[in-house]
Amino acid sequence: MTTQFACSGIELELFRYPSQQASNLQAWDAADEHLVKYLIDTEITATTTAIINDNFGALTCGLTMQHPHGRLLVETDAKTSLLGCQHNLLHNKLVPTNIHWLNSRETLPQNIQLVLMKLPKNLHYFGQQLARLSTVLPAGTQILIGAKAKSINAPLLASIEKNLGPASASLAWKKTRVISCISDGKIRSLAKAVSWNVEELKLTISNLANVFAANKLDIGARIMLDNMPKGEFKHVIDLGCGNGILGLHAKQCYPNAQIHFVDDSDMAIASAKHNWQTNQLDTQSQDLQTQDLQTEQTPQAFFHWDDCLSHLPADVEPDLVICNPPFHQGEAITDHIAWQMFVDAHKRLKKGGLLHIVGNRHLAYHVKINRIFKNCTTVASNGKFVILQAIK
Repeated sequence: MTTQFACSGIELELFRYPSQQASNLQAWDAADEHLVKYLIDTEITATTTAIINDNFGALTCGLTMQHPHGRLLVETDAKTSLLGCQHNLLHNKLVPTNIHWLNSRETLPQNIQLVLMKLPKNLHYFGQQLARLSTVLPAGTQILIGAKAKSINAPLLASIEKNLGPASASLAWKKTRVISCISDGKIRSLAKAVSWNVEELKLTISNLANVFAANKLDIGARIMLDNMPKGEFKHVIDLGCGNGILGLHAKQCYPNAQIHFVDDSDMAIASAKHNWQTNQLDTQSQDLQTQDLQTEQTPQAFFHWDDCLSHLPADVEPDLVICNPPFHQGEAITDHIAWQMFVDAHKRLKKGGLLHIVGNRHLAYHVKINRIFKNCTTVASNGKFVILQAIK
């Protein structure tokens, strides 16, 4: 794996986050290089530049090195991207004093003069990002979007024009193109969160734009919901919670438990929190004197925007971790996230605590889990998925 980024006179050493992850993936791609090259070749500069979907800081570090006094607004939905950007700035001795960090739901400022974006895998989320930009960008503002050439087509350019302004693509370079869009100054309305009912659980689920399984239960979650572990668990972590469906059902199965929802996506955590509140899952206690129902004083749900379990409070010691691990990070297909999830779960679980996961059969998660926990049991399966358990 190479860590040396060199493009148009910009030289950096860049790492994915966490830097010790078990993968050979590098921290940038050719679309990052193309955007940096395009900026330098065209001599585009701006006092205030917004950078959106910078995976691990190649764009943030590159612009900070090129224009150390320019103001940057860096927006990301992924905690690993935020931490990766900050780590790579520090590693390359770049001072982040002119950088303002935003998550994917915060209000954008009005004074943006240039926008640099990476095309995300989730095009519904991309459309939402463009519509958000339309609410603050004046007519004539330039937006540059880096992407693989094979991902750029007429429908994509039409979608960009619909949500923000007319767009065209550059010539290909290293199998990538830069889309140039000019804001038309028209304000678009933002799409509302998608909601649907899970009738068999009597739950209403709502998803923000960048949350996996936008309008239905994914089939991995469904088999998990039908095979929750038996026991009187008191402290449960829904790791990689998405919209929180597994954690919500865990509360139904273990009414006295505290549930911790953890995800790398800020939109996922916001969706899980909204779904907990919408479904009114806090246990109610009855005051015997007044006969009034009152919510218990001790909270039962906790929400963590985090890189796996890296930054949870030290006193969080679960007796159950439930998990439906992702096997991709952006465009990259990888199992290193699942590996980190299993390792973190082993570190956090109480002695005798249980890891309970669902995964595609072909991913062979039992090999990794057995290596970490020294045990692994198959508790359910179908043609595509398997439910595995391990005891610490």
